[in-house]
Amino acid sequence: MKIIHLILIKLLHFVIYFLLEFFFNQYFCEKSNLMHFISEALDEYVVAHSENEPDLLKALTRETYQKVLQPRMLSGHYQGRVLSMLSKLIAPKTILEIGTYTGYSALCLAEGMNADGELHTIDINEELHDFQRKYFDASAFGDRIHQYTGDALEIIPALETTFDLVFIDADKPNYPAYFHAIIDKMNSGGVILSDNVLWSGKVIEPLQNHDISTKALLAYNALLKEDARVETVLLPIRDGLTISRVL
Repeated sequence: MKIIHLILIKLLHFVIYFLLEFFFNQYFCEKSNLMHFISEALDEYVVAHSENEPDLLKALTRETYQKVLQPRMLSGHYQGRVLSMLSKLIAPKTILEIGTYTGYSALCLAEGMNADGELHTIDINEELHDFQRKYFDASAFGDRIHQYTGDALEIIPALETTFDLVFIDADKPNYPAYFHAIIDKMNSGGVILSDNVLWSGKVIEPLQNHDISTKALLAYNALLKEDARVETVLLPIRDGLTISRVL
C-alpha cells in the first residue's frame, strides 16, 4: 500500500505539472505572436544574420524547455546576442541583474564583463538556484557570478557596490520601485536595460482595471522618459527593450 501511495503521489505531481504547462503554453502561444513586431520570415532573416548562439546557451535552452515552467521567459537567441553585444560595448566592471530565471541572460551579459568584472543576479525562486549554478559553473564566468535569492528590493540596498550595467527583467509591477532602488547605485555613464516594456503591445491598448502589470509598465516608461537623471531610447526588440544611460 505504501508503494502504491507513493506512485499515486508522483502521478498526481506529474498531472498537475502537465496541466500547468499545458494551460500556460495555450495562453502564451496565443500571445507569443504579439511579442514579435516584424514578420516571421523577416525575424528568421534577422536571427540568421546575427551572431550564433553559444553551445552552452543552446543546452541551457533545451533543459529549460524540458524541466522548467514558463520557458518562454528565456531571453532567447537573438535578444541574448543583443544583450551580449551591449555588454561588450559597455565593458562593465559591475553588473546587476534583477530576475535570473534559469540564467540565460546573466551568461549573455557576462560575456562583456571587464576582465576582473563581477555580475550579481537576484531571483525570488530558490528552486532554480542549483539549475542556474550548474550553467554558471560550466561557463568561463562561474566564479564571478554571484547569486542572491529573495526580494530584490530588500537585497539591493545591502549590496555594497555601484554598477555600470543593470538589467531589469522581473515582476512588472515593481519596475518603478526597482528603478528607484538602483538609480543611486549607478555609476555615471552606466546603463540600465529594461525588458518587456511593450508588454505584448498592451501599452497602447485600453487599460483594464485589473491589469496591474500594464499599469506599472506605463508608469515606468513615462518615468524613464521624464527622469532628468537618465536619457532613454525604447527599442522594439522582441517584447520591447529600453536602454537608459545614467547622466
